[in-house]
Amino acid sequence: MMPKALSQVAVLAALPLAIASTQAQAQSYEMAIATLIPENLTNNSIYPGLVHFKELVESRTDGDVAVTIFGGGQMGSEVETGSQVQAGGRALQSSILTSGAMSSFYPDYQVVTAPFLFDDWRQAWAFFDGEWFADFMSGTVEAADMRYLGTFDDGGGFVAFTNNERLIKTVDDLEGLNIRTEENPAHVATMKALGASATPLPWGELITALETGLADGQFNAPVINTTYGLDEVTDYTTLTGHVYNSASWVVSEAWFQELPEEHQRVITNAAREAVTLSHGASAMLATASWQKSCELFEECYLMPTEERQRMAEIARPAWKTWIVDDFGADAQLVEDMLSEVESLRESLPEEAYQRYGQ
Repeated sequence: MMPKALSQVAVLAALPLAIASTQAQAQSYEMAIATLIPENLTNNSIYPGLVHFKELVESRTDGDVAVTIFGGGQMGSEVETGSQVQAGGRALQSSILTSGAMSSFYPDYQVVTAPFLFDDWRQAWAFFDGEWFADFMSGTVEAADMRYLGTFDDGGGFVAFTNNERLIKTVDDLEGLNIRTEENPAHVATMKALGASATPLPWGELITALETGLADGQFNAPVINTTYGLDEVTDYTTLTGHVYNSASWVVSEAWFQELPEEHQRVITNAAREAVTLSHGASAMLATASWQKSCELFEECYLMPTEERQRMAEIARPAWKTWIVDDFGADAQLVEDMLSEVESLRESLPEEAYQRYGQ
């Protein structure tokens, strides 16, 4: 007979295995999420949001849905992970797709590449988290067998120029500059309209292009500019916010429909909280990175509203011509989107004043 003390030890030792076995039996669904963003809780805003989402979903489903996050591109490129999600979610149920990749699955997403679309974060968040955009993104179900959960800010959303030639203070300062862009024709059209030439290059060729003079400058969110040391290959930076980079969060529609309704409700609600958390972290990191830019670059400049409006008046017509005539987007869809943003531009400040200013 086993001594009583040893018997208690054996029981205690077996408890973790018993608990693990119970949890394994309780888990009915797996949700693997892929992103290029590193698994770091302090240098980006998307991963912390996904971690919070994981905690909410697993606790609110009592472990019935197990969430795993694969950061740092472990599961492949965005197009590769998006294709796995589209294929039915057997190996991968969810992915975070930046605008270029999202457009490859849902071409209408290109309308969101409009230059100078937003004036500030509050306006951008109200748009991406609003009913109009949710209805627009519901088209991903039919177009790509993906269900849209929310939009993260990609690197803080708003972008800043960096270049080696001169400080950009007005649209005239862009004249003759050769700007590296993403391989996105909307960005090329915008640069040409503003008087610059554009050299579309993949991210991996950016530093070499700037070092060799193939490109005079580029634009990215300030957090990207500082994190990747672009101050070492360019001298001047200007925060224009002429592009707002976004990242769409999608799940396999086939997988989502296999879930009980109560789990679908948990996932959609937890995603809203995760996106809200990420918005705040994104703004914080972008603000800190812009301040850091002004320390690292030789000169920095925050473009005032009046000059941004002047640039928008030049860039917007050229972009609209490209998106409708060349890309083939529906003209009414473009106008509806711009109208929705304009409505927010007018209503949000008035709403704030009515609530807090009187």
